[in-house]
Parts: sequence; C-alpha cells; structure tokens
Amino acid sequence: MKENFDAALKAVLKHEGGYVHHKLDPGGMTNLGVTKRVWEAWVKKAVGEKEMRALTPAMVAPLYKKQYWDAVKADELPTGLDYLMFDFAVNAGPGRAIQTMQKAIGTNPDGVIGSKTMQAIKTANQKDLIAKFSMEKELFYKALPTFATFGKGWLRRVDETKSHAVTMLA
Repeated sequence: MKENFDAALKAVLKHEGGYVHHKLDPGGMTNLGVTKRVWEAWVKKAVGEKEMRALTPAMVAPLYKKQYWDAVKADELPTGLDYLMFDFAVNAGPGRAIQTMQKAIGTNPDGVIGSKTMQAIKTANQKDLIAKFSMEKELFYKALPTFATFGKGWLRRVDETKSHAVTMLA
C-alpha cells in the first residue's frame, strides 16, 4: 500500500545496517543495503569509499522506492505483503522476489506481477501466504553458496520480516 513505504523503508534499513565491505560478500562495498555498483548506476558516475560511507537514508530512499518498491508493485499489494516483498527485493532482487512469491502462491514463476499473480495474492489468506513466502525465501537462502557465511543472519531476517508482516495485518 502506498502509505506503507516510509515505514517499510525504515524496517528494511534496520536490517541492512550501515557501511560494510566483507571480503566474502559478492555485493562488495555496501552502505544502507546499497552496493557500490547499484549506487554508481543510480548516480551515473563512479564513486569511492568516502561517498559510499556518506550515504544517508534520505539519499537512498528514492532509489529504494523506484528500483525495489515500485518494481514489485508494492503500492498495489496488501499490507504486510508489501513490506515482505519489498524487503526481499532489496536483499535478493525484484525478479527473485516476484518469482519467490509466485512459487508461494502457485502461479507461473515468470518474474512478472501480472493480473493473475496479483489476483492470487489479493485473494489468498494473507497470514498463510506470508508463511509460505517466508518458507520459500528460506529455501532460496539455504541454496546459496555463501549460506555458511551469511545464513544465520539471513534466517534471522526471514523470521523477523515474517513476524513484522504478520503484525502489520492486525
């Protein structure tokens, strides 16, 4: 839902944290969940560590809105699922988030939220769909080659986002 973006962004940024540059993270230099590569594409220029460290929530909010929230049609999704889809889009990419939702809902996992997928999402039992989507996310993370390094944090995030999404239903 449109009015949920600011609160969803705040929750996502809590999980994403601040500046990191972990040698085993394929995303490389990252701040507020935004990789250097993504930020450079957004600002259309090369940036260094200083610029990456200087990112603020206000600076990255438009990027998050356009490239993740809008990409998964979160304005049209039911409360709770909008946040859950947005969070996973940030962490795994919008296409992966959509395909994962489509697997959970039982529609063709083509990575596009069309009318059939949207209708299936809106008519599903929301609490059950949150649980199914969260289970699919967990399966995705467990299959990644970097699970041994980052898996504990990913699974904690799955649990926390699931819990928060259910709370949003109330």
